[in-house]
Amino acid sequence: MDRDARSWMERLLPGLKWLRGYNGRVFADDALASLITAILLIPQSLAYALLAGLPAQAGLYASTTPLIAYALFGSSRVLAVGPVAVVSLMTAAAIGNLGLDDPGQQVAAAGALALLSGLFLAVFGALRLGLVANFLSRPVISAFITASTVLIIASQLRHMFGIDAHGATLPELIVSMALAAGEMNLMTLLIGLASLGFLLFAQNALAPALEALKVPAGLIRGLTRAAPAILVVATTLAVAVFHLEDTAGVSVVGELPTGLPPFQLPLLPLEVWRALIGPAALISLVGFVESVSVGQSLAAKRRESVKPDRELAGLGAANLAAAMTGGYPVTGGFARSVVNEQAGAQTPLAGVMTALIIMAVAMFLTPLFHDLPKAALAATILAAIWKLADFKGAWDVWRYSRADGAAAFLTLFGVLFLGVEIGLTLGVIVSIGSILQRTMHPHWTQVGQVPGTHHFRNPNRHEVILSPHVYALRVDSALYFANAHFLEDLLSHAIADHAETRDVVLMCPAVNFIDASALASLRTINQRLHDAGVTLHLSEVKGPVSDLLGEAGFLEELTGEVFLSQYAAMRTLDPATTLRAEGVLSDGMSKPL
Repeated sequence: MDRDARSWMERLLPGLKWLRGYNGRVFADDALASLITAILLIPQSLAYALLAGLPAQAGLYASTTPLIAYALFGSSRVLAVGPVAVVSLMTAAAIGNLGLDDPGQQVAAAGALALLSGLFLAVFGALRLGLVANFLSRPVISAFITASTVLIIASQLRHMFGIDAHGATLPELIVSMALAAGEMNLMTLLIGLASLGFLLFAQNALAPALEALKVPAGLIRGLTRAAPAILVVATTLAVAVFHLEDTAGVSVVGELPTGLPPFQLPLLPLEVWRALIGPAALISLVGFVESVSVGQSLAAKRRESVKPDRELAGLGAANLAAAMTGGYPVTGGFARSVVNEQAGAQTPLAGVMTALIIMAVAMFLTPLFHDLPKAALAATILAAIWKLADFKGAWDVWRYSRADGAAAFLTLFGVLFLGVEIGLTLGVIVSIGSILQRTMHPHWTQVGQVPGTHHFRNPNRHEVILSPHVYALRVDSALYFANAHFLEDLLSHAIADHAETRDVVLMCPAVNFIDASALASLRTINQRLHDAGVTLHLSEVKGPVSDLLGEAGFLEELTGEVFLSQYAAMRTLDPATTLRAEGVLSDGMSKPL
């Protein structure tokens, strides 16, 4: 392929940049990584589909074409896309709110959710809105994942106990399981506990035990990563050989269709589509944040980069592909991505080959999963997600910042007791509200000169000399509509309390933006001070801000001057005080900066 053709292909399909320098050695690394990742992904996909309230095969379908689509449009070389626990829980909540009883309609609703999510992500990617991830603060995301983990654990206990219990909130799940406690199946519980014990042993103790036996390191890694697949095989054989479905009532996956679903869009009434718009937007946001976080952490390790705007396009394409092939919303998963990277994946072709392996399983091997107990899949989920709950993190956030802590705890409460979507929405609203509250009343201080220096600091933190005639005010925030009137009131009170003031200097080193509302307030301040016989000056104005003020004509209207530094302003406006400060030796600062 010549350079022009390759450049055109890369513009059309940006994910293909990894083809540069591709060779047989890289292919061998990708092939091995794809096999290892597929071994992990197959049982996880089946389990997460059941968590989403869908037939198990939906998890397999969601782990095929989305991986191929991401390879063509995504930016990470090792991110493994597919079903994940939190998004599966959100899918279950969204479909559960629709009140659909027909399994076919539930599958179609999951596809519609993936389609809407893909459209949201694709549009955001086209508009280069990768910063949309900033709408979810880290404390809110952490609290949401913690609460979701608790809900997932509670929801999977019903499979572990072999009881029929449902609920969208923690109280509903607890009440439902308590009412169904008499239906507990002891054989199912035994299988579930044994499966969970095996997986936890494989995670924490298998490697040290094998190292003590001098087993080669490569074989140890392979066995620990293959533990979920080994569990699937072992429990399926046990149920089949001893006919536990018939003799002990063990709930199994049952018959799965052989082959791949046709390419088609989900067909649903218009009111269902409307009801899914809000949940799809939240799923898009959560999935994007999780994926970018995983992708960036792995890219940093490999000295590569992940572009958020490209991730939006890649994840959008992956979800659109899932929607048309019988899947449900997907995103980049932490566990499988780490396995993919550690297994030696070099390019997204590893994901493509993983998808081909899972397609082969869906086409030829699904009858082998008939006797797979749901308790074993529940154990797979529990072993994968229990460490995600971080209540201590929420407490640490509360100790550091009451506003962020409140957002975290409200998110926890909302998800657990009001529902996944309500809880997450509550956390986002509180986070944005706390930002607005802080910027509506930004930090400000009168400043004075530190003796013996050219520095100007807060008199409550440092020993400074204040000018009796110049009121120097520093505002540590951008000026915009939410705090414009705050600045007006602040300067009005300052002038009223300092009768000898003849000049006001607005010190602007932290002001990186002034919107139209704040510009109008500056004009009002300028005129009011002029009417009171006080001149307004600016100092340390950033270049872009100064350019905007100049284009708006404000610098010509300003009654005073614009100074390069606060020191230059004080030397010009009150040289006597400045000279006195320079002639006094500093006794030090009362507090550190």
